[in-house]
Amino acid sequence: MSETVVDMELGELEGIGPATKEKLKEAGIESVLDLAVSLPGELEEQAGLTAEKANSMIYVAQRKLTEHGLIEREFIPASEELERRSQMIKCKTGSKNLDELLGGGIETRSITEFYGEFGSGKSQICHTIAALAQQPKDGGGLAGAVLYVDTEGTFRPERVKQIAEARGLDSDEILKNIVLCKVYNASHLELMARSLGKYIEKFGAAMVIVDSIISLHRAEFVGRGSLAERQQRLNTLVHRLLRVAEIYNVAVVVTNQVQAQPDSFFGDPTKPAGGNVIAHACTYRVYLKKAGQERIAVMVDSPYHSYSDTRFQVTPKGIEDAEGKKSFSRNADVGSATVRA
Repeated sequence: MSETVVDMELGELEGIGPATKEKLKEAGIESVLDLAVSLPGELEEQAGLTAEKANSMIYVAQRKLTEHGLIEREFIPASEELERRSQMIKCKTGSKNLDELLGGGIETRSITEFYGEFGSGKSQICHTIAALAQQPKDGGGLAGAVLYVDTEGTFRPERVKQIAEARGLDSDEILKNIVLCKVYNASHLELMARSLGKYIEKFGAAMVIVDSIISLHRAEFVGRGSLAERQQRLNTLVHRLLRVAEIYNVAVVVTNQVQAQPDSFFGDPTKPAGGNVIAHACTYRVYLKKAGQERIAVMVDSPYHSYSDTRFQVTPKGIEDAEGKKSFSRNADVGSATVRA
């Protein structure tokens, strides 16, 4: 991260005078990076700006980040993008099979979603990667702290301590570098997301975990009459997380719940909650299912992975490969692959 950009005052940007700077700070936007990940509608509503002014200021902030190499230029050769992606950092999950399913691990500048029923392993994956993400890059980690956003009250430091000790890691150091944020309603979660950049910089975070992304909105917005508002607020939330992932070069992991489809007569009657809003924003979607003492992970959506699945198990080490299950199965029929259009 460029210290020049991090320390740059909003007033130093073209078109931002003292009055506008004060309006932005009142809206919780204190840095160039905060402005770059803002949404125009929010600036209109919270800072009292016109749509034209809001779009202009966001563009100026993003252009400044481009000049410092923090985000890509508008048009680049595909060969340059391939080279950039070859240098992408990936975090190991604790299971070699799951790493292989994910193409090497959980990558930065993207959102990886794990969804499934209760007990399918979502929080166990989160606890495990919260410890492993802190390891050096050459050891399969991201060499940074972890911001853990707990919306369901399921985070257990005792579990992280157990995982760290079972893997021979310093549990005290691991716990010190997991920064926990407990949120209690949808508005609190949205407010936290708006301030996320500030905390990434403050704690040197390399991964953000949100467990879960849907629970609070699902509980507060009940009935068809509130569905449109819920989806729009979810849309704003997940797109903000995606912008944060790209600009700050961090890995974002979210968990999601499932819901039943009573009218489904064939196949699996469960589907992820949140509808297309979450589906389109998440880069990778992994469906977790229980299979006795094991868990099955299915890659159901990805820009380039084909449909595939693998198995892992939950142990004192967190998650690791299921005994005797060395790899994953892949559907040979390319036409059946669930690859995002």
